[in-house]
Amino acid sequence: MALIEAEHLYKVFGRGAKRAVGRLQRGESRNDLRAEGLTAAVIDASFAVERGEIFVAMGLSGSGKSTLIRMINGLLTPTSGSIRIDGEDINDLDGQGLRRVRRDKVSMVFQHFALLPHRTVGENAAYGLKLRGMNRAERERRAEEALSMVGLGGWGGSMPGELSGGMRQRVGLARALAAGTEILLMDEAFSALDPLIRREMQDQLLELQTKLDKTIVFITHDLNESMRLGDRIAMMRDGQIEQIGSSEQILNDPANDYVAQFIQDVDRTRVLTASSVMERPVAVIGPDQGPRTAHKLMREHQVSSLMVVDRQRNVRGAVAEKDVAAAVERGRDTLDGLILPVVTVDPDVAVADLFGASAESPTALAVVDGQRLVGVIPRVTLLSALGAVGGPQDNGDGSNGIGTTSPLEEVTS
Repeated sequence: MALIEAEHLYKVFGRGAKRAVGRLQRGESRNDLRAEGLTAAVIDASFAVERGEIFVAMGLSGSGKSTLIRMINGLLTPTSGSIRIDGEDINDLDGQGLRRVRRDKVSMVFQHFALLPHRTVGENAAYGLKLRGMNRAERERRAEEALSMVGLGGWGGSMPGELSGGMRQRVGLARALAAGTEILLMDEAFSALDPLIRREMQDQLLELQTKLDKTIVFITHDLNESMRLGDRIAMMRDGQIEQIGSSEQILNDPANDYVAQFIQDVDRTRVLTASSVMERPVAVIGPDQGPRTAHKLMREHQVSSLMVVDRQRNVRGAVAEKDVAAAVERGRDTLDGLILPVVTVDPDVAVADLFGASAESPTALAVVDGQRLVGVIPRVTLLSALGAVGGPQDNGDGSNGIGTTSPLEEVTS
């Protein structure tokens, strides 16, 4: 079950908001309502956020993204539709129930830090715990632990005014982490920071997520930030969700012209990963097989090298066509001395970080899960990614033009 579920959400500001929802459902536009003093901030939004996911709502000013996040934690009540948190419809809760959800399940990180200037850094980080009634020793311990997580260990006795903007935002994040809630809502949390600090905060959030596995709803107007952080992204415009998908899905298959125009200037090499551009291996060979088998596979698949894998599909290296041909001429019957080292990369490595590795490798890059081969990336694929071509190369004959690998069942015994 998804941790957060929203179904057919509408939020209209102004008199007659309920009737306005019906008008929108019958086909009237946002502009039709605006002419009568009504503002349709969110229109028919439906989505689900899985546990442990970073879900980004991305859009320009006025797209409805901040209204959306305020409905999730009950700061705004939907005009129509439902929001469930861990199966509980928050629209059905009274004030006490909402306070319980915000205390136990949801924490918020704000754009402008929202720190109490007359309290120390440690007191700010522990503030939510104090409101819960937690004893002083325990809340101070948890606050210091959270400050250490965000790189501010030892700063608990300082005042917010003594900190830089990036450090103050870390305090805001520490306050949310100290609360121990499963859900973090982050409303333009990094947009007030300069680019370098913003990048550092993004790095820190991703690092923390690998350890804490929070469920995060992140609001931003920055496309590159959304692509970098989001497991999935909801692209919003004029109160409506235009598309929901991973960064690769949105880049490679935009839902409409608006999304296509929005993403046209994105640096794909910073967004696409090895797993999104790697190719299906076409042939491999086992380490106990001989040069004649390797030569036969190369001819059949019209490739110039083969990955060498064992029966568990662990990469042992690669063999090149010229070496194999020379071994066949000499009558050799093993691959001993022919297996070259290969450069292996993780599936999640950004394409931008693969070019140096590819330049050092005599064959295609091997994409591995642990040591198990899952795909290959020839240089031509990287050049295609650099040229904003979203997928692997196809020579029109079913081959990938570089000849490295295939499923293990294709290994000739």
